[in-house]
Amino acid sequence: MVYLVLAAAAVVSVIAAAVIVLVGRRRRRTDSGSEARRIEAAATRGVRDARRQAHAQEYFNDVGPIRALRDRDSRS
Repeated sequence: MVYLVLAAAAVVSVIAAAVIVLVGRRRRRTDSGSEARRIEAAATRGVRDARRQAHAQEYFNDVGPIRALRDRDSRS
């Protein structure tokens, strides 16, 4: 029973510490100006394009006889 209480206290303290850190970071953030919003939008767009390109490259590299064999073997 004591171990259960100690484990629950540890979980609660870890969650509380994480919440305190996140709230503190959120309060420290200042209002971003138009330049910061433009940079953030460009970075987000760049990440999205890179992810899309990586997915397409993975798909095209996976086309061929090896994929056909793998698909054939996975059905059995």
